[in-house]
Order: sequence, then C-alpha cells, then structure tokens
Amino acid sequence: MGRYFRQRTLQSALSLFGLIVLVFFLARLTGNPADLLLPVDTPQSVRDEFSARHGFDQPMIVQFGRYLIELTQLDMGYSLRDGHPALDHVLAAFPTTLLLSFWAMLISLTIAIVTGSIAAWRPGGLFDRIASLISLAGASVPNFWIAIVGVLIFAVWYRVLPTSGTGTPLHWVLPVAVLFIRPCGVLTQVVRSSMIAALSAPYTKTARARGVRTRTVIFGHALRNAMLPVVTVAGDQAAGMINGAVIAETIFGFPGVGRLLIDSIMFRDFAVIQAAVMVTAIAIFFLNIGIDIIYAILDPRVRHG
Repeated sequence: MGRYFRQRTLQSALSLFGLIVLVFFLARLTGNPADLLLPVDTPQSVRDEFSARHGFDQPMIVQFGRYLIELTQLDMGYSLRDGHPALDHVLAAFPTTLLLSFWAMLISLTIAIVTGSIAAWRPGGLFDRIASLISLAGASVPNFWIAIVGVLIFAVWYRVLPTSGTGTPLHWVLPVAVLFIRPCGVLTQVVRSSMIAALSAPYTKTARARGVRTRTVIFGHALRNAMLPVVTVAGDQAAGMINGAVIAETIFGFPGVGRLLIDSIMFRDFAVIQAAVMVTAIAIFFLNIGIDIIYAILDPRVRHG
C-alpha cells in the first residue's frame, strides 16, 4: 500500500510539473499583458518600462527559470492588475469553489445511490426504465446548456431564482444544479449496473430467501460490495466538477476560482492564471489520494496488495 501511494505521488508530481510548463508557455503565447492593462494611448516608453519591470522583455526560457526559482520559495508571483500576491487571490476564491463542488457532489451521490439501487432491484421494471432514461439524458447534457435553460426557466420566465451572487441559499440552487445533473446521471447508471451484479451474488440471494427486508438487502448487503466502481467514477466526476465550476461561476457570477481564472485570462494576468491552475491541480491530487484511501477501506485486497 505504501509503495502504491509513493508511485501515485511521483506520478502526480510529474503531471503537476508538466502542467506548470504547459500553462506557463501557453499563457504567454497570448501576447503582452501591457496591451490589455495599459490604456491604448500609453506611450511606447511606458509600455517598455512595464514589460521590463515584470520581466516580459526577457527570453521566455529565462522567465520560466525565474518562475521555477520563485516556486521553490513558495512565491507564485503577484497580480498584474492590483499587485497583490496571486496565491492570496486564489485562496480567497477557492472556498467558494470547494463548497459549490461539495454540495453538487453530495446531491449527486445521494440521488444516484438511492435511485440506482431501487432501479436495480427490479431490472426492466417501470421505475428502472424511467430512471435509466432520465439518467442517460442527464449524463448527456452539457453544463452550459443546463445553465442556459435553468436561467431561462427559473430566472426569466418564472423569476423564482436569482442569476448572480451568493447572498442567500437560493443563489446556490442554479449553480449547484448545473454541476450536479451530469455527474448524477453518470453515477446513477454506474450504481444501477453494480447493484444488479451485487444483487445477483449468492450472499444476497441467500438473504432474500431467508426473508430479510428489501431495504436491508439493498443497502445493508449489496451496496457495500457495489461501491467499488462507484467510488472510482465518483472521484473522476468530482475532479471534473471542480473544473466544470468555471462555467457555473462565470455564468452566475460566483466569486470562485473558475471566475477568477476566466477574468485573469481575459487580462493576461499570468501569475494568477498559474496559481489558480496549480492550486486546482493540487486539490485534485489530494482528492485522488482520498479516493484511493476509501477504495482501500472498501477492498482489503488493495491494502494488502
């Protein structure tokens, strides 16, 4: 088990370094930030001074080397827009993204486990067909389409939900819905398939033959053994949910990392872009470690392998 985690940590570190390289150079291919941050009529001498002050007049490989040295000192640079540390901006916005993703994931898992388990009890039945159809539709719909339709119906037509801000619980309804519908559809299908296999196993057939209550058979006997593939897929969906928050936060004006990243890209605020991507990647790394731990708890073979 320890060897497995060491391998995962090394793989994640290499992936993170590759991501750092990719983001650094791709961001700088968009042009000089002075073109967006300075007025159009700014003299060329002022533009040159701006570029020299921030090191943009140096070769890109030199800029990257300096950036790596700063990273070893836990310095992610400063925002070009306000001069504040880039990491401070990201850490201030990250709790909103985490909370948004947490509620979306919690709702997705709850609905998927209950719906998928009940549907698996009688495969091919009316409830199973309806649940399969709805989950397939949910898994196929892109987030931006859900956001547009949600705004149109609940904010424009009926005016029961706000479209921006975070002041009240109602402000969270549409952003959470945008994030949870698609993972919920995927997870429902996975739970259903896993539960059908678990309910066909000898131990559940024995429990049913002995007259054990249906709820106990489903949620007490079969569900634990059906959770292994669900945990794996849930981890992938949770990681995608953090990335998908970019759409929800941008459309609904949520002050999270997604919106911060889009704003920084628009203004070529390189340090904030890099810090946002790095913090998100590190969060996904710890998420994957957590999923591995849960997997090991559910499957002793992983612990002793």
